[in-house]
Amino acid sequence: MSPPSEEFQLPNLYVKVCGLRKPAEIEAAVAGGADAVGFVLTTSPRRLSPAEARPLAALVPAGVAKVGVFRGESLDEVRRAAADAGVDTVQLHGGEPPEMFAALRADGFRLIRATSPRSGDPLSAGAYGEDVLIIDSPRPGSGERWCADSLPQPPTGAWVLSGGLSPDNVADAVTALRPWGVDVSSGVESSRGVKDVALIEKFLRAAVIGTP
Repeated sequence: MSPPSEEFQLPNLYVKVCGLRKPAEIEAAVAGGADAVGFVLTTSPRRLSPAEARPLAALVPAGVAKVGVFRGESLDEVRRAAADAGVDTVQLHGGEPPEMFAALRADGFRLIRATSPRSGDPLSAGAYGEDVLIIDSPRPGSGERWCADSLPQPPTGAWVLSGGLSPDNVADAVTALRPWGVDVSSGVESSRGVKDVALIEKFLRAAVIGTP
């Protein structure tokens, strides 16, 4: 998928639904048109072990990315967990160096780099060799939104907006900021770490179809 043009419309969005833990959540995300589903393999209320993630990843059809999310693990830990979980994409969310991205690329994984405007990291997709850049809030998974005014410069390339998105605000956020994609986790939960299938469906209608 190429970055949006001047005629950018909601249906062009890349959409990732993260922190999934049950088959019904996978089914709702895929049926609703998600481009990627995320399994949290690091410390979080949404954490899964690789053994728990593997049967869920097996439910994801070809063409939908299976993303393993990591934060602060070593290269060997990421390699082992990603392989055991059966994911095809690795998301690094802890300020890992470019060399780690290069090593995982050599292993055959697609790559997502996640950062926040306050980190000081480059806000251009591909700066560390990643395929996709996520711009998240300072506390990932918290549902906290960051202020667009805090961006030192507009992100470039295949960048994904995350942090505080919900079915009720995703369309407005996309219209205002024109990201290449969006990523949701806490915004489709009934309580912290517990996904709500109805909210996943509503978010995807708003993001993919452009209707509430």
